[in-house]
Order: sequence, then structure tokens, then C-alpha cells
Amino acid sequence: MGADSGIEAFVARAQFMRESLENSQKITDTMIGILGSFDNRLSTLETAMRPTQVKTHAFRKAHDNIDSTLEAAQSVLHQFEISRQVEDKVLEGPKSDLRGFLTACDQLHKNIEYLTLNRSLKASDTALNHATEVYGKGMSRLEEEFRVLLKNNSKPADPVRLMETLPIPGKHVPETPQNGGEEVKLLLTNTPYNDKALNPPVLPVLIAPKFIPQLAEMTQRLVSAGLHQQCLKIYRDVRASNLEESLRKLGVERLSKDDIMKMPWESLEGKITNWIQYMRIAIKLLFSAERKLCDQIWHRLDPYREKCFADVTDSSVHMLLSFGEAIAKSKKTPEKLFVLLDMYETMRDLQPEIELVFSGDAATGMREAATGLIKRLGQTAKDTFADFEDAVDKDATKTLVLDGTVHMLTSYVINYVKFLLDYQNTLNELFSDSVDDKTSHLAAATARIMQVLQTNLEGKAKLYKDVALSHLFLMNNIHYMVKSVRRSEAKDMLGDDWVQRQRRVVQQHGISYQRNAWNKVLQYITGSGGASSGDSGISKSQLKERLKGFSLTFEDLYLRQTQWTIPDNELREAVRLQVQEIILPAYRSFLKRYNAMIEGKQNVNKYLKYSPDDLERMLNDLFEGKSRQEPRARQEGRPPGR
Repeated sequence: MGADSGIEAFVARAQFMRESLENSQKITDTMIGILGSFDNRLSTLETAMRPTQVKTHAFRKAHDNIDSTLEAAQSVLHQFEISRQVEDKVLEGPKSDLRGFLTACDQLHKNIEYLTLNRSLKASDTALNHATEVYGKGMSRLEEEFRVLLKNNSKPADPVRLMETLPIPGKHVPETPQNGGEEVKLLLTNTPYNDKALNPPVLPVLIAPKFIPQLAEMTQRLVSAGLHQQCLKIYRDVRASNLEESLRKLGVERLSKDDIMKMPWESLEGKITNWIQYMRIAIKLLFSAERKLCDQIWHRLDPYREKCFADVTDSSVHMLLSFGEAIAKSKKTPEKLFVLLDMYETMRDLQPEIELVFSGDAATGMREAATGLIKRLGQTAKDTFADFEDAVDKDATKTLVLDGTVHMLTSYVINYVKFLLDYQNTLNELFSDSVDDKTSHLAAATARIMQVLQTNLEGKAKLYKDVALSHLFLMNNIHYMVKSVRRSEAKDMLGDDWVQRQRRVVQQHGISYQRNAWNKVLQYITGSGGASSGDSGISKSQLKERLKGFSLTFEDLYLRQTQWTIPDNELREAVRLQVQEIILPAYRSFLKRYNAMIEGKQNVNKYLKYSPDDLERMLNDLFEGKSRQEPRARQEGRPPGR
């Protein structure tokens, strides 16, 4: 019973739900019908209202256009009024009130920009044209004032102050050649600088600082107005002319290649020395100051700033570098090597500053020209150095040094080598192909130069008819070489072995000189040229003949060798002493051996003219390079000395 009641209740509820769903569907269908009818009514209403909406929208748009036109017209009138207000100030120009003039121009420029962007009314074109015309006149006045202000305040730099700022280069004075009074005209210049030890140079004031902000503002306005070409030309013309005038007052000359080629070396060398100083002043002071000034006046106006500086300095840089190019391409002569090295070192040391001062694409040509000059100077120096070695080897001077002193070629070469040592780092740098080779080239080249000099001197010695004089000549010259090397840094390059070898060569020539000069004299008093044995049996007549022959031969040697020269004091005394040690003991021994045959004889002075003391005094007269004079005999009645 309970289960049946439950089922019936469940069936009743299901039936109720079915009826409810059927009723809900009917209600939904009814609502859809109502909504569809409502939508049709709205569509009909919208169609009826559309003409009214269109008219309303047109009225609103027309109203907005009227408001916009009125607003634009009012704005144009406002801008026109502003233009009218600043017009007098702009047309007046910047002379009396630069700040007010620039402010007026700025305002007018803004008006032009505004009117250019808002050209909806014909009135705006009229206002724009008027503002543009006034602005153009203002810029013309500004352009002229820029020229006047720049020119009036651009003064050439004071050359005295420029020279005082940088050190004046010193000059090496060559050692006086010991060649009997002849001078080798070799002016060797070296200008070593040590800029790192100096305070940074103070740049010259090219324009008074108070005018620079004004010029900068003018430049900004002119560039903004599209007048950069005119502004660049004004700046270039004024500053380039001023820079060239500064260099001219300093002493820089505009010389052609032909002028340089025809100039005597003495004059040209002085101009090269000056050029080195001018180049340093130009890069470190004048061009650097121009760069600074250009950066200040053309601040943030690239690329015009870079072009402006390049245009200003181009002519001056070319004038300086062209002189260096002409020297590098001129005929190579030995005396030019040192000024070429000076020029090379100067340009090499200045290169970092050149790269800095002439940075930027506009100055590329000047940087490349400077780098090219450095390379050409270095190559010409290398070629000149190589030619010097050949010149020493091939020197064919036939003029004899009559007194046997140091030949002018020897003095020249030794002085040359001494000066090479001042440039040894630079020369090794030029000749080195690798880092490992940086200390060998100059040493090897110096050794070769010494060897070819010695070989050349040996050839010149063969021109002497007197063999003794030829050996004296070689002794003098090689001794001069050795002594000069020992007193210089060349000793470190050539080494002690070289010095010792050449000293032995000097000694050998000294021995050869003694043998060839004095053996003839010794033969009369020794009989064998050196030994004293075997002479005890000579007759009185033979004794007279030997004494007479000794005196005549000695006099002849005395007359000749007093005209010969040993310029070095120590060497001269050493050779005299050696000769005395050969002659005097043998002469004293000879006189002592035959004293009995000589003492008390009448007319002894006819064949016994000199005592040992006379000989010693006369030997001390040798090698002074004196004019020919008769030998001084012993005093009348004085007995022969022992």
C-alpha cells in the first residue's frame, strides 16, 4: 500500500511538470509575437525621424564650423598682431640691443611656424608672407652684424707670446774639425723635446670670451633660418684670414717648391729649424685654439661645426705641410739627414694631437696629408742614411792633407756618427721591421761606416810619396776615430773589442812610421840600422862621413817633420818620446864610443853639428805643423853632450 501511494504521487508530480512546461512554451510564443510587432513599430518610427536627425546634425556641424573659423581668424589676427609688435625691433637690427633683437626674431620665427601649419584662411597666407618678409630682413641684418662682430674681435695671435709658450729648440754645435784650420761646414741640428715634462700649453685667446656667447647665439639663429652656407662663408673668410696672419707674423712663409729647390743650404737649414717650431706652435696652440673657438661658436651644429673648422684651417695646414713635402722630395745630401730626422720626430710626436684636433670626416684629408708627410720624411731619412754610407765608401777626394793631420772626411764622418747617436731610437725605429730588430741596425751600420772610412783613408794614404808620412796620416786618423768613439755612446754600440783592435792598428802605424822615417838616420850611427856592434874599426875619414851624413839626414827629416802635424797632444808627445828613445841613446852611445877621435880635433863642428841635447830639443819641435825653418845648431864652442 505504501509503495502504490508513492508511485501515484510521483506520477502526479510528473503530470504537473508536463503541464507547466506546456504553459511556459505558450507564454514564450506569445512574447515573441509581441516583441516582433514592437520591433516593426520602432523601425517605422526611425524611418519617420531620419530627415529630422539629418537636419539637426547639419545645424550642429555648421555651428561648429563657424566657431572654428572664428577661432582660426582670431588666432591669425593674434599672430599678425604679434608680428606687428616685434616688426620694428626686427627691422631695427641687432646693433643697439642684440638680446631684444634675438627675442623678437625668435617670436617671429614661431609665428611663421604656426602660420605655416595653419593655412586654412587666405588671411593666414597674408600674415605668413608678411612675417616671412620681416624675418628675412632681420636675418640679413643679423648676418651683417655677425660679420662685423666676428671681424672686429678677431685679432692675430701675438708671436712673442706664442714663442714664449713653447720651448725654443736648442742646436748642437759640431766639434771643430782638426784639419789644419779647414772647416767642414756641417750644421747639424737636433731639436729634442720633452713636452711631457712641461705644463700643458696655455691656448691663445683668439676672441674675447664675452663675445663668444653672442656669436654662438647668432650662429644658432642663422643656421635655424637656413643661412648656414652664408654663415659658414663669413666665419671661414674671417677666421682663415686671421689664422694665416697669425702664422705670417710668426714668420711662416708661403714658399713654392722651386723657391725651396733654389735656396742655399745655409738659408734652407735655418728655415727648416724654424718650420719645426712653427709646426709645433700651429698644432699645439693655434689650431687647437681655433678648434676650441669653433666648438664654442658652432656648439651642437654638426655637421657644420666640423666643416667650419676644416675650412678655416685648410689653407694654413696646406702651407705648412707643403714645405715639409718639398724638403722630403728635395735632393738627398748627407747634411740633410739630421733635419729630416728632426722633422720626422716632430711630426711623429705631433700625430696624436693632429688626430685629435683634426678629428671628424671633414678633416680627413688633413689627417691623411700629415700621415703621408710622416711616412715620406721617414723614407727620405732612411734613403739619405743609406746614401751617406755609400758616399763615405766612394769619396774620391784626391787632395792630400800635406801635413798628415786628421782628414776633413774623418772629422765629418765622426761628427756625423756622433749626431746619429742622438737619433738612435728613431733610426732603429725607421729601420726595424720587427720588435726584435730594434737595437741592431744602427750598430751594424755604424760599424760599416767606420770600416768604409778606414778603407777610404788607406786608399788616400797611398797617394803620399813619403811612406813615413802615409803611416803618420793613418795613425792620426785612426787615433782620432778611436778617441772620439771612446768618448761617446758609440763605444757601447761598437764595443770594447772594436776599440782595442783599432788601438793596435794605431800602434802598428806608429811603428811603421818610426821604421820608415828614422832607420836612415840610425844607419849612420849604428851601421846596421839598429845594432851598435861592428863599428869599432872605422877610420877617421869614415867617422867624419858618418857624422856628416847623420847631420844632413837628420836636418832633412827635421825640416820635413816640423811641418807634419799630430793634432792630439797626448799622441804627439808619445810619438816624440818614442823617437827620442830610438835616436838619443844610439847617438850618445856612438859619440861615447868615438869620443877619443872627436875630442880636441880642429874643425869638429864641420861634421859634428849637434849634441844629444840639441837633438832632444829639435825632436821636441816635431809635428807642430810649423812653416819650414832651418834647424837650430848648438851654440858655438859648446862641446858635444853625453
